[in-house]
Amino acid sequence: MDFQKLLLDVGKALGTDEVKALIFLCTDILDRNPTSVKSANDLFSRLAERDHLSHERRDLLTELLRTIQRLDLVSAFNLNDREPTTTSLISPYRKLLYNLYEEMTQEDLEEVKFLLYKTVPRRKLEDNYSLLDVFLKMEHMDILSDTNLSELETIIYSVCPKMRGQINQFKTQQEALQSSTQYSVDSSSTVLNSSESHLSSEMSSLSFSEHGLNSDTVSVSQESRSLPENQTSTNSEDLGIYPMTEAKRGICLIINNHVFPETSLKPRDGTMIDEECLRDVFKWLGFDVEVHLNCTREKMLSLLWDLGRRDHRQMSCVACFVLSHGLEGGVHGVDNKIVKINDLMEPLNAHNCPTLAQKPKLFFIQACQGKKGQSAVYIEADGPATSLICTDAVRDSFPVDADFLISMATVPSFVSYRDKQRGTWFIQSLCKYLIQMVPSGVDLLSILTKVNDDVSQKTDSTGEKKQMPQPAFSFRKRVVFPVPEAPSPRLPSV
Repeated sequence: MDFQKLLLDVGKALGTDEVKALIFLCTDILDRNPTSVKSANDLFSRLAERDHLSHERRDLLTELLRTIQRLDLVSAFNLNDREPTTTSLISPYRKLLYNLYEEMTQEDLEEVKFLLYKTVPRRKLEDNYSLLDVFLKMEHMDILSDTNLSELETIIYSVCPKMRGQINQFKTQQEALQSSTQYSVDSSSTVLNSSESHLSSEMSSLSFSEHGLNSDTVSVSQESRSLPENQTSTNSEDLGIYPMTEAKRGICLIINNHVFPETSLKPRDGTMIDEECLRDVFKWLGFDVEVHLNCTREKMLSLLWDLGRRDHRQMSCVACFVLSHGLEGGVHGVDNKIVKINDLMEPLNAHNCPTLAQKPKLFFIQACQGKKGQSAVYIEADGPATSLICTDAVRDSFPVDADFLISMATVPSFVSYRDKQRGTWFIQSLCKYLIQMVPSGVDLLSILTKVNDDVSQKTDSTGEKKQMPQPAFSFRKRVVFPVPEAPSPRLPSV
């Protein structure tokens, strides 16, 4: 059955209250006021626009229908013919509220409204408002959230004490997840807030725009570039270090787009050298390395969403590499379709991947951000066809979700360079300085500063082509990889 037809039929089979329940359950996923979603078709369209719903990605639809107990629709539309994901796509907090709604009678609802009479304006507690509507009003008034359940507990204890156990169970689960990261949200937020006004000398300076981290304003201070390799700044000691004590370091996902058949894009000769180096270095650092070659846009997004659905509780961080052609704000799939960098990062944010909450999420993008070249004296946008130095030619803001690093091979509007025989300047320099500096206990941002300095000094044989990488981050602490016990790998191109 055509997937759009399937969605249409599912929508027709749902009652009004069931549609409202689905919209409520998707509040965190859509990150918007659910009252703006008017129908099942509207909801499905918005989920599809954000790549949460497609013919290949039906898990969310299945989970939604299971949550509202419409198992008949799951069976009728063969939505249970695939192995379910191990990680829930709907936030546990949202499910808690929905379960409370399901167990409350109309009489219970009237008592809830009565208890909120002096807290929530009367006009916001009209007779036709369901308990889900009441929960949304409480959230809008900032008296209910996943970290603020006191008002809800008081009400539930008064109206239906037996349901208080559900809240206690949710809190216990959240505390267990919190303790697994070994530091509190409050102290981390303090560090993040202070870093916005005064970042330590080893960090890049950032501008927080209304929508995110503005990539145009990221720069590396001259002071940080003068630090010795084995020295960190005094201020950085106040930031602390992300724990790296889990059983595994984490997953290192490498998407390597080499050839682009049936498009005008040239093969990225030299990228297999980069892949080999990254595989060796990150395996040495303790990561489980997964490589995917020549991915379409849909495949790239699918890989990231699948990664976000995994259980990362026994892992300390995650690393993702995308090696491809690109432009400002995005990268090419081998089908020449563009994937926005924001869309690659979204599956790993705290809402979509709670088991990576408060853990470092490292993204490295080896691709151009435009067509301009950087040079010492004069340049051409691209070298001649016989040149050994090639380019992997978005202005966009990166999301402000905490604990992310997005390390670009070059600044916006400019190309990055790839040696057909030795790999890309950026990836080769990154691997080189990880091997040299991790054993000395140097943090990742200081290593990237060294990479900036190294790549900025590289030129081709003509002395014309230059490049400057660009890191942007929302770290709360420093990333320091434990010193590997195994001997360091030998890079084939160094």
